[in-house]
Amino acid sequence: MRLVVTGGAGFIGSAVVRLAIAQGHEVLNLDALTYAACLDNLAPVADNPRYRFVQADIRDRAALDKILAEYRPDAVMHLAAESHVDRSIDGPATFIETNILGTFNLLEAARHYWDAEGRPETFRFHHISTDEVFGSLPDDPRVKFTETTAYDPRSPYSASKASSDHLVRAWHETYGLPVVLSNCSNNYGPFHFPEKLIPVIIINAISGKDLPIYGNGAHKRDWLFVEDHAEALLLIITRGQIGRSYAIGGENERSNLELVETLCDILDRLRPKTQGSYRDQIRFVPDRPGHDARYAIDPTRIATELSWRPNTTLEAGLEQTVRWYLDNEAWWRALQSRDGVGQRLGRKA
Repeated sequence: MRLVVTGGAGFIGSAVVRLAIAQGHEVLNLDALTYAACLDNLAPVADNPRYRFVQADIRDRAALDKILAEYRPDAVMHLAAESHVDRSIDGPATFIETNILGTFNLLEAARHYWDAEGRPETFRFHHISTDEVFGSLPDDPRVKFTETTAYDPRSPYSASKASSDHLVRAWHETYGLPVVLSNCSNNYGPFHFPEKLIPVIIINAISGKDLPIYGNGAHKRDWLFVEDHAEALLLIITRGQIGRSYAIGGENERSNLELVETLCDILDRLRPKTQGSYRDQIRFVPDRPGHDARYAIDPTRIATELSWRPNTTLEAGLEQTVRWYLDNEAWWRALQSRDGVGQRLGRKA
């Protein structure tokens, strides 16, 4: 397939691009190269003749029309988004502009291109979203998010993603645009931008800084290894049913405190301190506004229809991730030096 991947220089997007190239697809990576993007993530495929990069913003409709008309993709995989909850609380406008208006522009560009091509039945528009649109779950392991869970976003970030989900469904129902959607649980793994919880904990730990945890650390998340997620997304774009949504979960639910303690234990083994444990650096900080108590996904639909299940246990994935950050200090230090990022490494996560 000829794929356009928006946000392909980001954490999840770059994993999708690397895997798509490995599977034999052609990929045009469309990315605005905002603060969280990193083309170094794509070094393994940068010289591949089936890979192209174009710097463009999904808020620029004219650029989108030109790219689609010239590249003539079989599918668009839409991952470009602002995704950091704390940043959405501090400055929601960018989230509205990128996640809602940007998605609107991309949908319209895709619809125009699809019409101009004679509405090919093989065309797909895949919108990649988050489980955060569903709000918060009770502390009951029997209750999980599914594709039919009602939307209940609690932060500017999740509200903007919920809005984009609704736009994608509306463009399918109103205009017939052939779409598929997916909502994933928390991703982690190599190349994760160093402002999210897992890389913050790893980097702060080895830097001798506090390991900040919101509240009492009881908030629970379902953790999905990014390469498992990329595999699921490429299955959906190639085999998913038009108009259908798929919930993608890692089946690795842990509290934030359990997660941080596991990271500390891995670091104690791989890079032991001269005295004590990395657990000694854990500090509890005031909770953030609207902090959802629990996320967990039931991936039965994608398992049943597309034979996908996560391959990576949390323990194995975390060890691989820690080793990667220990071995790639130059990568995260370069990103840490960008404006505003270094300061956020010391903030609560």
